[in-house]
Amino acid sequence: MAAAHLVLLLLVAGSHGFPTVAEASEAHPGYAGTDTCEGPAEVRMGIEEYGGGRIVDITHAYQPDLPAFASGEVTGPVVRLKESMANGSLYNLSELRMECHRGTHVDAPGHINQDHFAAGLDVDTLDLEVLNGPALLVDTPRNTNITAKAMESLRIPKGVRRVLFRTLNTDRKLMWKKGGDLSYVGFTEDGAQWLVDNTDIKLIGVDYLSVAAYSDLISAHVVFFRIPV
Repeated sequence: MAAAHLVLLLLVAGSHGFPTVAEASEAHPGYAGTDTCEGPAEVRMGIEEYGGGRIVDITHAYQPDLPAFASGEVTGPVVRLKESMANGSLYNLSELRMECHRGTHVDAPGHINQDHFAAGLDVDTLDLEVLNGPALLVDTPRNTNITAKAMESLRIPKGVRRVLFRTLNTDRKLMWKKGGDLSYVGFTEDGAQWLVDNTDIKLIGVDYLSVAAYSDLISAHVVFFRIPV
């Protein structure tokens, strides 16, 4: 399977260390606790071994206050306890319910491409070799969306396949604000086209809920998802 330009949405951590809640970085403040069916618990950034290197888990915890992709909206309850032994049931049973486009996620090839959707190109068809491995972290110009001009200024070397774009979204800590904020930074259509035409990038990581700027929400996605898988 040939690799497409994939869109991986995640927070880009700014620390070279591996912070816990008590020693969170500026880019990833951490969480004081989470409300789950098991009650509050400290959330630590996970560290794993992969291919002789270390993986830092910078995904966001699913919490009711996690911003949703609508102005002022939040994700709301994600897990509820349907059956509880404390309430007389013979077992404990939780229910998980949420949209697939919430929090840290990967856009499926069929997200904004009906041909890909009809062909069954879901996230489980993505190439794990593309999704895993070293990535280049770049800081984008802070006074603009990720336009063609901004992309050119980054001078990303040929051969780089995975890039995490740290933007003004991280400075503003948008993923820690209660409620969605549609003034986030993302790719414009011409920025997306410049990336496709001039780089070898196969995986894109951004620091908010959408890879595309709200002004170019559909058109930038179309550029990325036009690539055959």
